[in-house]
Amino acid sequence: MVHLKQPQVSGLGRNPAAPVEVMVRLATHAAGRHGLTMRKGQLPDAVAEALLTYGGADSAVSLRGHRVSPAMRRRIAGHRDPAIRDAYADFIRYSVDVGVSLGIEALVEVYGRAPAELAVSSDPKLRAMVARSWRDRPMAVQVALLNDADPGVRGAATWEEHPGVPPEYYERCLADPAVQANVARRLPLTFVQFEQLLATEDKSVLRAVAGNPYLTADMVARLQNSADPYVRVAVAYSRHVTPGTRDRLLALVAAEEAAGSTAAYVALHWSHHEPSWLRDAPLAERLTYLDCPHAVFRNVLARSPDLPYEAWKRLDDDPDVFVRRTAARRPDTPPQILLRLLRSHGETSHIRPLLVDHPNFPRQALRGFVDAVDPRVRVLALEDPDLPVVQLRRLAACEDSFLRRRVARHPNVTAELLEQLLADPDPNVADDAAANPVLPRAQMDQILTAAGL
Repeated sequence: MVHLKQPQVSGLGRNPAAPVEVMVRLATHAAGRHGLTMRKGQLPDAVAEALLTYGGADSAVSLRGHRVSPAMRRRIAGHRDPAIRDAYADFIRYSVDVGVSLGIEALVEVYGRAPAELAVSSDPKLRAMVARSWRDRPMAVQVALLNDADPGVRGAATWEEHPGVPPEYYERCLADPAVQANVARRLPLTFVQFEQLLATEDKSVLRAVAGNPYLTADMVARLQNSADPYVRVAVAYSRHVTPGTRDRLLALVAAEEAAGSTAAYVALHWSHHEPSWLRDAPLAERLTYLDCPHAVFRNVLARSPDLPYEAWKRLDDDPDVFVRRTAARRPDTPPQILLRLLRSHGETSHIRPLLVDHPNFPRQALRGFVDAVDPRVRVLALEDPDLPVVQLRRLAACEDSFLRRRVARHPNVTAELLEQLLADPDPNVADDAAANPVLPRAQMDQILTAAGL
């Protein structure tokens, strides 16, 4: 029998094929309880009862709603142990106290009051949480929050763009230090208001102003000499600067990045600034940016729905891979373009839908990725749910653990291969192998026995 590790216990808890008796045994182990609370769907009553017995209030927090049966919800609500009975409510109240974001439904359930009543609670932390979580609140409620005596509440009320700020409150909000940075990035500004915001010398306010889409050419010119790389980048992306000024500003930030400036690096590669105004420009104007030396402009252009064939051809051959990826997301991307892009650069798993899920992608070509030199490309072969076992074995022998993890989650994996992956030196691989629903019951019992369950 292979040497089994604790991560397998957590993975087995997530396994949707684990029978009730296995889950009950897992509930006696901390890692098993962790896995059980992460699994999808409703837990059988016997499993929920075991979680309450061994996990107490920590487990009771997640035993609610669709996760348990109506009978078990009643059982928890009337439990003799107040720590279990009140676990979820205590968790929500603690989250409000420390400022962890919650949904408005959770607040209504725990506090037993309508959102409008919660918005006038005596507790400013609760009012602030309502301001963050009740996104579709009426304007009358928003106005009350904007006038709240607590600066944290006012800040929370203006954090998101909606429901917004009524015009008659522009001046007040722009003068309020608690909300200046929030509203300075999105309200139309007079030049006097613009100057007043700059006079605060607050870095967050200045950066917010620089990204304001309503700035006039005079305002943008006023910001061009800023020493802040975030401001320089925002100004460079403005429609009001000449190509020469844009090149100069971005070259300055690039030089700062090369000299080791973290702020310059973040401003160039991780800031939220982009020339969003280009999306709404007339087609003729947008097409002039096909030759723009700055990829961010070409990337915005590639989101257009109405480019002519020659423009798409240029974007499909763009020197920047991110531009090519954006262009490839259009509805009529040719199959050969998708295939070429993925063979060269692989997928970006954090952007959905995946390019392999594009209607035009030739999925019959997936198995050909097994032989790719780049493991980021090779992993795409595992998008084929029917990938033959012989190829799964090859991928399971790769030195890159993310490939082995994907094999461990594959629906066509065999019991023999799973046993190998359960002993993998990377605990994440073993965890995913234990969570695979094709795991035989005999291997589940091995995991339980090795963990002393």
